[in-house]
Amino acid sequence: MKIGLFVGGAPTDKIRLDEVVAQGVQAEADGFDSYWLPHISARGPDALTALALVGTQTERITLGTGVVPTYPRHPTMLAQQAITTQIAAGGRLTLGIGPSHKPGIENVLGLSYDRPAKHVEEYLAVLRPLIDEGKVDFDGDFYNVHAELALSDGLPVSVIVSALAPRMLRLGGAVADGTVTWMAGVKAIDSHVAPRINAAAEDAGRPSPRVVVGLPVAVTDDESAGRAQAAELFERYGTLVNYRRILDVEDVEGPSEVAVVGNEAEVERQIRAFADAGATEFVASVFPVGDDADASVARTQALLKSLVG
Repeated sequence: MKIGLFVGGAPTDKIRLDEVVAQGVQAEADGFDSYWLPHISARGPDALTALALVGTQTERITLGTGVVPTYPRHPTMLAQQAITTQIAAGGRLTLGIGPSHKPGIENVLGLSYDRPAKHVEEYLAVLRPLIDEGKVDFDGDFYNVHAELALSDGLPVSVIVSALAPRMLRLGGAVADGTVTWMAGVKAIDSHVAPRINAAAEDAGRPSPRVVVGLPVAVTDDESAGRAQAAELFERYGTLVNYRRILDVEDVEGPSEVAVVGNEAEVERQIRAFADAGATEFVASVFPVGDDADASVARTQALLKSLVG
């Protein structure tokens, strides 16, 4: 199982563009397999633009979006931007997309959050042919697109979706290249996510899908303090319907219970359990515990680096 870093999941994460780029460069220097950014409306830089910059300053590390919301961007626009970023990254981009959440789409952006699974299905029906073949002819409920992209130096882009619910997991396996999850614990991956997405890929005759698991991580000798800090930083995710459903599959009250917290041996055990559950990649959102934030983060990253490879 590959190990990566996810920056931007907590309010304490540094999301200034220069710091995001510097952290991506450092992630490669530290040997991590991947580096992931969210795209959050009204907070932080554009994820694809930032990753294009990281791509020009790195050589090996996989770069991923977790995830670009689909409702605000027409799929032709996103295809063009993703291919351009892929060129800058030398073929190392993973494009993670998803519908985001109703409050952000409707209350913040003033757009309709109508039928998100159907919306993503049609979005992929436009996006994938444009990325894979450079053209699309599609007529649906959300999109009617007949377009071509002329990018002579374009490169293939791996597309994954933020699939948690059954219909989205079918899309993740049958149409996309996998899923990137957030707030899904070991039980949810083992009993819900991995079986459904793998079955969808097999039924469609497609390669085994990627199952990228993102979670908060902290190495600490005081697990209770670590989970209390996780509750303070991440509990807001438990109020969003999509995450609430996957937390219910896990049978827990909130995000602090699925966060990976404990001493080095315990955190390693928890992360390795995801590989056994069907995850192909684990992406850590490192958060600090205690009075010395820098030392806490350094301790967690040291443990994660020891697990790479």
